[in-house]
Amino acid sequence: MAAVGSGGSTAAAGPGAVSAGTLEPGTASAELLLTREGAEVDLQGLPQPFPDTSARIPAHRRLKYISLAVLVVQNASLILSIRYARTLPGDRFFATTAVVMAEVLKGLTCLLLLFAQKRGNVKHLVLFLHEAVLVQYVDTLKLAVPSLIYTLQNNLQYVAISNLPAATFQVTYQLKILTTALFSVFMLNRSLSRLQWASLLLLFTGVAIVQAQQAGGGGPRPPDQNPGAGLAAVVASCLSSGFAGVYFEKILKGSSGSVWLRNLQLGLFGTALGLVGLWWAEGTAVARRGFFFGYTPAVWGVVLNQAFGGLLVAVVVKYADNILKGFATSLSIVLSTVASIRLFGFHVDLLFTLGAGLVIGAVYLYSLPRGAAKAIASTSASASGPCTHQQPPGQPPPPQLSSHRGDLSTEPFLPKSVLVK
Repeated sequence: MAAVGSGGSTAAAGPGAVSAGTLEPGTASAELLLTREGAEVDLQGLPQPFPDTSARIPAHRRLKYISLAVLVVQNASLILSIRYARTLPGDRFFATTAVVMAEVLKGLTCLLLLFAQKRGNVKHLVLFLHEAVLVQYVDTLKLAVPSLIYTLQNNLQYVAISNLPAATFQVTYQLKILTTALFSVFMLNRSLSRLQWASLLLLFTGVAIVQAQQAGGGGPRPPDQNPGAGLAAVVASCLSSGFAGVYFEKILKGSSGSVWLRNLQLGLFGTALGLVGLWWAEGTAVARRGFFFGYTPAVWGVVLNQAFGGLLVAVVVKYADNILKGFATSLSIVLSTVASIRLFGFHVDLLFTLGAGLVIGAVYLYSLPRGAAKAIASTSASASGPCTHQQPPGQPPPPQLSSHRGDLSTEPFLPKSVLVK
């Protein structure tokens, strides 16, 4: 299941703004608000000196590189580990039990983190959960629909990866960008630039070429795999991913809640709904053979990756901009392809190379900021124009902060969902 990312604050406070309701009186944070232009003013509107951010730049750059590595490794390793566990000889584990176990571990982890945030005070934790989950039950119930969809999506991913090579799945799964964009246009009334429409067309073309290569018999295929079923599962998973992310953003805009609280709530619903799906799809077989039938160290690795990998991405994703996320996706495709060649004997031919190249290019083009040139021009014009903040003589000029921090026309179109997949 998707994990709620730290970027959820954008849904609550809006891009480039800090919600005053989230600041505690009497703290240093309560005295200053960050404006869209990046300058700091106090609550009385008096200008304050620009902070010295030169020391923070190297640390921020390191965090970006760390987030890139985490995104690449988690995206590629999860798919490769599922493919490896599902193609091992011997008894095959029940995918529905793995989905439930991942939700249980994720929920327990978030509960422990909330317990640590309350400094080990059980009473405070219970009162907090009672208020957040039961008293504010409307917000809690809003999570039921996306939780249901993501539980379905996780099960569909097992079906897809069991029937498609890991590299083929990784490329085809990028259709979620297309579905998310379309749902954002229809449900959130967002608009796409010509470049973004062109990149989506390029994305669809690349996926179609890869699927044509797969249908044409690209490499040896085990007899128990059905590429048609795998493709149908990928498409259904992409549709559910796009709808759930946009729906989540739409219904939870303006609501508050920490990363761990939202993931705990999703974990509760995910566990319950996963058990229902287990009973409906494989209840008889699980009752006969046992919940942990077919579990090996590789299977436990998949479960732990699903549970903790998503939470880790939720933490680091706030340090990665959309271009970095697109770059991470491209690296994940390359890494999955190389690993599939060595681990599973995957055959790379001209059609697959062409299709994967088109998808990688489309992801990069789609992640580019909208109106970047206009933003640069406006920044230059504002720098040469009159300035209300007079810099004292003998001091270096303040750092140039991004002028499109809160300008929706220059933000990348990639959805500002608080869900991270």
